[in-house]
Amino acid sequence: MKNIAILASGSGSNAEKIISHFQGSTKARIALIASNKKGAYVLERAKKLNVPSHVFSKAELESGEFTEVLRDQKIDFVVLAGFLLQIPGNLIQAFPDLMVNIHPALLPNYGGKGMYGDNVHRAVKAAGDTETGITIHLVNENYDEGKIIFQTAVAVGENDSPEQIAEKVHVLEHKYYPKIIESLI
Repeated sequence: MKNIAILASGSGSNAEKIISHFQGSTKARIALIASNKKGAYVLERAKKLNVPSHVFSKAELESGEFTEVLRDQKIDFVVLAGFLLQIPGNLIQAFPDLMVNIHPALLPNYGGKGMYGDNVHRAVKAAGDTETGITIHLVNENYDEGKIIFQTAVAVGENDSPEQIAEKVHVLEHKYYPKIIESLI
């Protein structure tokens, strides 16, 4: 059985879907939810779902101290689910091709530093794009530049607001991210 750690900075809706997907699995389990924010709602979700959690600082992430936490917990695979800090080399080296992220757009469009959540959906709307979607990719040292594993699109209506675009993208995230993770482990 593989041990998965989920790193998240926010509410954790994707984390919850992933946890639910792997409940009862003989292939993998969510062994840890980790966040760089003490007040992140994902920690409440972890508590409700009986998943151990851990809070760490940016300094602990960069120094390699957090990488040691993952090793101590015997983590085999790392999932980013709304995690906003850049991943340092020490963590990438500890989990080569064993760390995946989801992005709320069709990369390479609307990727990079600062392009997350509503920022992405506002950019899609401002550009007048007729479609958007999700990209699931391996993690490397650069924001949103890892090898693309999976993409799927959804239509953007001319009158869709950024909030409506976000809702459409969330449906894709919740449907596909757990399944793609399972296919990778």
